[in-house]
Amino acid sequence: MASCVCGGLTAACQGEPVRVSVCHCLSCQQRTGSAFGVQARYESGRVAVRGAQSSFMRVGDGGMHTTFTFCPACGSTLLWRMAEAPDVVAIAVGAFADPKFPAPVRSIYEERAHGWVALTGIRERED
Repeated sequence: MASCVCGGLTAACQGEPVRVSVCHCLSCQQRTGSAFGVQARYESGRVAVRGAQSSFMRVGDGGMHTTFTFCPACGSTLLWRMAEAPDVVAIAVGAFADPKFPAPVRSIYEERAHGWVALTGIRERED
């Protein structure tokens, strides 16, 4: 179960994620307040979202229209959906609060990565 910080917005995910990845784009850095974002993608039919929510849509560096869903009480971004991939829901890995969550296998926008970031176990890299 993934949740926002206050627990008012949750996402119950069935099964394993389709993919876990790291994004170094500047928008993910701003959204997370960190050096990168980490997401677990699930088939949309395997995710049940509950609780009050607000959303924000932006056009990303690659031209994708992405709608971010966050808790109106605590402001935590829990999930996002890409208009160009309607069958997929991305969940912020940190929202699972599980140190044993599967590691990322893909890393994107690495040309924007901070110089001190060194990720291991990444099988797919994309600039």
